[in-house]
Amino acid sequence: MPAYRNVQLCSKDCMCLYVCPTGATNTENSIIDVTKCLPGCMECVKSCPGGAISMVPERYPPQQLKTETVIATQRSLGASKMRQEKIAETVAANSNSAVTKQFAEAVARSNSLMAEDILRESNYMLPQSAEVRELLEAMLENASPDFPKDAAELLLSKLQKAV
Repeated sequence: MPAYRNVQLCSKDCMCLYVCPTGATNTENSIIDVTKCLPGCMECVKSCPGGAISMVPERYPPQQLKTETVIATQRSLGASKMRQEKIAETVAANSNSAVTKQFAEAVARSNSLMAEDILRESNYMLPQSAEVRELLEAMLENASPDFPKDAAELLLSKLQKAV
């Protein structure tokens, strides 16, 4: 498993630079060089006070099976959270009160995060799921001129290799 650094969590104390035996963490762009990273070493992970470094599997485990009832319930709940997000966004956009606007934006973001987690748990957003590949393929087929086709094609090729 190669290491990955979440730049938003990085405290920039750079302890990882001192403990990495291969220099994989010593990069200009803060991205850990996976070609130098030693699988299982984890010295950078152990030394990072901000918890910004974690290990990423090279291959995802097989998708767990869930009953249709469980999946339907999770997707229904995810759809409900997305509706709540839209309602909160509408309240924020139409509010004259700074406090109400700030609160509605927070509620919208919270519902967005919950919907994402619920949909991921229902296997809809797992990289190894067929639904993600089908979604990317549909997005490519119906792409608008400003859609990042190159990025979607690259992601699709990587997802197909990971299965």
